[in-house]
Amino acid sequence: QVQLVESGGGLVQAGGSLRLSCAASGSFFSINAMGWYRQAPGKQRELVARITMVGSTNVADSVKGRFTISRDNAKNTVYLHMNSLKPEDTAAYYCNVLATMYGDREYPYWGQGTQVTVSS
Repeated sequence: QVQLVESGGGLVQAGGSLRLSCAASGSFFSINAMGWYRQAPGKQRELVARITMVGSTNVADSVKGRFTISRDNAKNTVYLHMNSLKPEDTAAYYCNVLATMYGDREYPYWGQGTQVTVSS
């Protein structure tokens, strides 16, 4: 099992910055890809950014140039650095990791979500 603890959400004015963190713990062989998704009210959950174990990233066009994803493999932690925030970035942000269990396959795990609200 993998436990994910997210932090860093909150209320910020447009143009401001926030940093989200997600730390993975538990019993697993490896943490593979780590990423952030978001879901606004009435909308589907969408990928924001994703990073592999070796550091390759995939960032949604809607946040490219404003958001950066990074990870600390020693701490099994992924970060989402959000700059130049816009009201349309308001959503619940969810951490997602792909973890390989000992003697088993890869499974996806989700965090509980952290709210980001951007005021205009």
